[in-house]
Amino acid sequence: MSLKTISPRELPPLLVNQCTVIDVRTPGEFNAAHVNGAQLQPLDQLDAALFCQTHGTENPVYVLCQSGKRACMAAEKLIGAGHQNVIVVEGGTAAAIEHGLDINYGKGAISIERQVRIAAGLMVFIGTLLGLFVHRGFFALPAFVGAGLAFAGITDTCGMGMLLAKMPWNR
Repeated sequence: MSLKTISPRELPPLLVNQCTVIDVRTPGEFNAAHVNGAQLQPLDQLDAALFCQTHGTENPVYVLCQSGKRACMAAEKLIGAGHQNVIVVEGGTAAAIEHGLDINYGKGAISIERQVRIAAGLMVFIGTLLGLFVHRGFFALPAFVGAGLAFAGITDTCGMGMLLAKMPWNR
C-alpha cells in the first residue's frame, strides 16, 4: 500500500482549520524550527495505538519530519495501528521552509544527520591517527565506521542516528 502525500503548499489551509499535524523529529530539531501549528510527537516515542485511541482513526493526521523518511515510518506505524487517514507532508520541514510556510524558529540545534556526519568523521580521523601513531589495531575503528555507513546507505537505517537521537542534548 502506498502512503498518501501532500505538498507543503497544501498545508497552510489545513492548519487554519486546525487539522492534526504531527512532527516526528527529535525535540531538539523541533525546537530549532517547526511548522507553526505542528505538534511534537518524536518517532521513537510514538505509541501509535494510544494515538489512535486519543485522536480517533478517521480524522486526517498530517505527518512531517525533516525531509520525509521518519514521517513515512511514523505513518506506517499509525496505519498499522488502524488509523485510516494518514498523510505525509512531502519533503518535511525542509520543504515547508523552502515553500515559505509559517515557521517557528527557536534555539539552534544540530540536526541528527549533521551529528552523524560529525561523529563518523571524528571517529575515522581519530582511529586513523591512533592507527598510525599508537597501534595498527586502531585501524579497525575507521573500518567499522565505513562498514556502518555502507550498511546505513544500503538499508536506509542508521544505527548511529538512532543512538544520537536518544542523547540528552536531543531531548
